[in-house]
Amino acid sequence: MVILFAPSEGKKEGGILPPINSESYIFPELYSKRLEVVKAYETLVREGSDERLVDLFGIKNIKEFERYKTPLREAPTMKAIERYDGVAYDYLQYKSLERDAQAYVDNRVILFSNLFGPIRARDPLPDYKLKQGSLIGSLVPEKHYKEYFSNVLDRYIGDQEVLDLRAGFYDKFYVPKNKTTTLKFLKEGKVVSHWAKAYRGVILREAATHRVETIEELLALQIEGLMFSEIREMKRATEIVYTIF
Repeated sequence: MVILFAPSEGKKEGGILPPINSESYIFPELYSKRLEVVKAYETLVREGSDERLVDLFGIKNIKEFERYKTPLREAPTMKAIERYDGVAYDYLQYKSLERDAQAYVDNRVILFSNLFGPIRARDPLPDYKLKQGSLIGSLVPEKHYKEYFSNVLDRYIGDQEVLDLRAGFYDKFYVPKNKTTTLKFLKEGKVVSHWAKAYRGVILREAATHRVETIEELLALQIEGLMFSEIREMKRATEIVYTIF
């Protein structure tokens, strides 16, 4: 089973791993296509006006800009799964997982970075800031990655089951050829957003802890705070509905 996961706006600073290179990421044969985006980003960060950087970073305090001025190809890195620092990652608690569970995440999870595109959870990532949906000059990252990476992702996944834990925006990066399984979370009969992020992290943690191999095994888990409600068959996905209690 392959698990697709979204990034987060928040990121931890620093890192002790070397800067990125042509062998850093899954699909090294397409590293040049990643570099097109990275170079455009570096140029904009270096030469863009404060107004343009406010839009690029999604932050208004220009004093924070200095953090992101280091060229990405010179910056220290850390595992992508450790770099991201949003709600889902808080609930995943990757560093507290046992080694085998961490390896499960490292090897099965594909993250969709707004800047670097599809990467493995274990791939190294420098610190960066890019508001979701932001243009980089005239370049549209999600369209770029969908064009150049969809076919290799399809081949990589093959006939494996796909658990898609991404937010809907990331369909702009990649729509699996295989029918996927998605999750929906209800509280008092209403679809939730913040708690959906949290429980996507919880689901990934439980899948890793129990080394889940199939969707059937996932459905068999008893997950604290969640009650399985129903399965909905749709055109492109099987949707598992959980109720938060």
